[in-house]
Amino acid sequence: MLDDFLHYINANRLVRKNQRILLAVSGGIDSMVMAHLFIRAGFNTGIAHCNFSLRGKESDMDEALVKRFAARHKLPFFSARFDTLSYSQKNGLSVQVAARELRYGWFEEIRRKSGFDLVAVAHNLNDNIETMLINLTRGTGIAGLTGIKNSTDHIIRPLLFATRDSIEKYCRKNRISYREDRSNAETKYTRNKIRHLVIPVLKEINPSVEKTLTETAGRMHEVNEVIDLFIKELTGKSIIRGDGMVKVRLEALEPFAGNDTVLYELFKNYGVSGNNLGDLKSIMKGSTGLRIFTGSHRIIKNRNELLITEPFTSDFMDISAGNPEELRRVPVIKSVRLVKVTPETAIPADPATAFLDFEKVRFPVTIRRWRPGDFFFPLGMKKRKKLSDYLTDRKFSIPDKEKLLILESAGKIVWLIGEKIDNRFRITNKTTKALVIKAQKL
Repeated sequence: MLDDFLHYINANRLVRKNQRILLAVSGGIDSMVMAHLFIRAGFNTGIAHCNFSLRGKESDMDEALVKRFAARHKLPFFSARFDTLSYSQKNGLSVQVAARELRYGWFEEIRRKSGFDLVAVAHNLNDNIETMLINLTRGTGIAGLTGIKNSTDHIIRPLLFATRDSIEKYCRKNRISYREDRSNAETKYTRNKIRHLVIPVLKEINPSVEKTLTETAGRMHEVNEVIDLFIKELTGKSIIRGDGMVKVRLEALEPFAGNDTVLYELFKNYGVSGNNLGDLKSIMKGSTGLRIFTGSHRIIKNRNELLITEPFTSDFMDISAGNPEELRRVPVIKSVRLVKVTPETAIPADPATAFLDFEKVRFPVTIRRWRPGDFFFPLGMKKRKKLSDYLTDRKFSIPDKEKLLILESAGKIVWLIGEKIDNRFRITNKTTKALVIKAQKL
């Protein structure tokens, strides 16, 4: 098995020469065998153990075993004790997910602080197959059928080639001490149901099911590479990022509007799953203003495109400024100055700059969100216009409407910030002093 171990590491380029490897060792058979193989192979290693405080004295005995193993082999030993139940309850996570977050976060902390290059974890071939079947049962894209990756960032999984049977044989042959987590035999967890109830039935149908599913995972990985390339090209043609949102050109997606796989792969990073894929297709065919919330993002139909943003929260509080100096300190304002107006004074056309008749602006002024019922007199017009109608005529998207702020003086709108001033506050031939305000980009 040592030869297979080294071949797998070298063939997949998991470890480079002289790299230091932190071994994640729980005390179970897989991680103890992995540690034994690394030591026999002569790698520069240290051992890290997490005590999740879930099994009382048994958890402490696991830690003691690993600590003795590290001492016997004169390896650096790191341990941490976590209150996993409290963490899971506080963060609304399952115990398994909480333990995963805690251990990987701590592994990375130790890796960086103690100068290790990689963290090795002991997932084996059977874990890989179980993950595939869990994903298949719950519903997944192609990526979910590729199994566990043998390396991600600084994490390596050098036992993915080994079956559980081969690990047990190596353990017996080399008389490696380990501890068995009794919960591994219980079938209340999904993975254990797959392990103890499903895979034995599959092996009755196909005794080589482990090999078969591993080969299938390899083919799915190759298929996924092709799909990733296609999705990358389609993303370049259809998606534009900027101004705090993602815009999706529906024209580019028209040939694939009914293809669930393409749409899932394109939108999965925005929270789209099999549960809301139908809703996504509905708004793609629907009218402007239709939207869905995926949990992580909001997707809005806007004419011939989709706009993807994070869920909107109206957290902007009204800000009052008693004079130009106070206005200058408002976060959304870049600069404020007073300018003497002469016949030669040039008024900038930049919508981010308001050139106002200072005598007509009454302080204090307020910066606030616009509200339904607001109206103003757009520059150059003598009739008032509802702000909602103006924004519709200007084809403002819903996210742009939500971001819009106004400057108000004595109950009158002075400026749609970054857009247009009110005609009542324009510079005239009677103006002697101008209030010039430049806005930050919103």
